[in-house]
Formats: sequence, C-alpha cells, structure tokens
Amino acid sequence: MRRRGVTVILGALLTALLAYAVLAAPVPYVVLGPGPTVDTLGTDDGEDVIQITGTDTSTSAGQLRLTTVGVRPNVGLREAIAGWLSDSEAVVPYEVIYPPGQTQEEVEERNAEDFAASQTSAETAALRQLGYPVQVLVRAVTPDGASVGLLDVDDVITSVDGTPVSSATQLTELIRAEPEGSTLTIGYTRDGQSATAEITTRASDGGPPRIGIEITEEQPRPFELTIDLDEIGGPSAGLMFALGIIDKLEPEDLTGGKIIAGTGTIDNEGNVGAIGGIPQKLVGAKEAGAVAFLVPQANCAEAVANAVPDLPLLRVATLDEALDALARLRTGEKPTLCGSD
Repeated sequence: MRRRGVTVILGALLTALLAYAVLAAPVPYVVLGPGPTVDTLGTDDGEDVIQITGTDTSTSAGQLRLTTVGVRPNVGLREAIAGWLSDSEAVVPYEVIYPPGQTQEEVEERNAEDFAASQTSAETAALRQLGYPVQVLVRAVTPDGASVGLLDVDDVITSVDGTPVSSATQLTELIRAEPEGSTLTIGYTRDGQSATAEITTRASDGGPPRIGIEITEEQPRPFELTIDLDEIGGPSAGLMFALGIIDKLEPEDLTGGKIIAGTGTIDNEGNVGAIGGIPQKLVGAKEAGAVAFLVPQANCAEAVANAVPDLPLLRVATLDEALDALARLRTGEKPTLCGSD
C-alpha cells in the first residue's frame, strides 16, 4: 500500500508537471491588451510632453490623453487562453503583428519611425490650424531647366495658374496635371515681394512634366516646438498630439477641465485616419478616467461593437471636427457620436 501510494503521488506530480509544461509552452500568438495612456498636456519622466519656448503658452485644467495597445509576444498557452477569455484582451496570430521575414526589432524600429512621422504631421496640422501655413520653397534650380532665369533659390511658390499651393505634394500634382509643353503661371514671393513667372513644362526620358526645380517645405513660426515622448510606437497618437499643441498655444482650455482620450492618425492637412486596437484603447481610456473618447470615423463601427459603459464615442474625420466635438462638450451641446446619423 505504501509503494502504491508513492506511485500515485509520483504519477500525479508527473501529470501536473506535464500539464504545466504544456500550458507554459510558447504558442504562435500575441496577446493585445490596454496599454499606457499619456496626457499630451502633461509630463513624462519629469519633462513636458509638448515643449514650446519663445512664446506664451496656456495651461489646462483637464487632460488630452493618447491611448496605446500593449503587445505581449512570446506567450504560452496559459496566457493565450486567459487572453481569449478576457473582456479587455485580444489574441491574434503572431504574424499579424510581426509579419514573416521581419524580426521584433525591425517591427519596433518601423513603429518608432511611424511615431516620429506622426509627431511631424501633428505639428504641421496644428500649426496650419493656428494660422502658420506651410511654405513651399525652391531649394535648387536645375541647370538648363525650364525655370532658369525665372525662379531663384529660396523663392516661395504660392500658386499655379491661380490655384494656391499649400504643400510640396500639391505643387507636384498641379504641375503634372497638364501635359508636357504647357505654359503655367507660377506665383511666387521673393524677398517679400509677390510676382509671377510663365514657365513651360518639360519632361525627359518619358517622365512626368517638370518645371526644373527642387523644392522643400518650411512652416515658419516665432517659437520652438518639440514633442518629447519615448517608448511608444506607431502613428495613432497624431490626433491627440495636434490637439495638445493647439491647447498649449491657444488661451482657451480645449478640455473644459475634463479628461478626454482619443486616437487617430493625422496628415499634414488635418485628416484623421483609422488605427488598430480600438477595443483595448477604449478600456485603457476608461481606466484613465476619460469621460469621452475621440474615434476616427473609419473606426466607428468597431468602437460601437466594443463600447465601454459611460464612455461616449465622439466621431471625428478631421482636426476641425475634433475641435468642434471638444467645443460641444465644453458648452454642453451634443457632439456627433459614432453610430448616429
């Protein structure tokens, strides 16, 4: 009996160890959960997230919190099962987050690059909103090109055939919209003086029409602006950065003293784009005390399907719409919600 009892105990221990090994074994899945939220009007590691020097800035009684998704790779079966059963986590195939042929380090590096680009676009969109337009400058004139003797380095291109130019991309599109050999009226300023030049487009080697200049963009303003935030990747913080910049440079408190969370990419023109991880971001926002959540219009259906109690979902497609939504919250008006007509 004693030997049989020992055998039973050893068998039970072996079974338990095997079960533990199976549950701990890695599986080809990634667990997504609510990540940290950051107040773009606040500080990170003791430093302002948005740093502005050379001009007056305002303070806010509320918060504008960007939201993130926490990613746990290299999980075991036990963690995957817990994620499947969780209301706040999601389990997705490993290759959804880390595509085949890319290491975790490469994906994280790309996310860091996207995050930096989102900061630049947020800055551009916010400053446009505040009346600091993007200027398209001539960086170089191509020797023997169509603009020799007509345009100079540092000229600011302002229009093409009367259409105002607000970005380098738009200038290129306006030039290429007409066939080679077209004569375009190019508006520009030089040393503060406005002028125009008649320039006939050329093309070489079957390429698109050109006017023979290299261009760059600048957005002059009488202050310095820096966004200082590490350990976050991807482009989805763009909208909240743009709102944070505007809040700091405008006297009015955009938050109305409330905690507002949100997400969304933003381009230089202020268009808000779709992102991933809406379910996890909504949970993170609620845990951070948010009373409303700014949702990109393209993500509204997913947001409604994963709605969190007492967290209104404010639908926005542009920076203008986001500012309008915040204004309505401040005045007690009803903003446009996801799921409404």
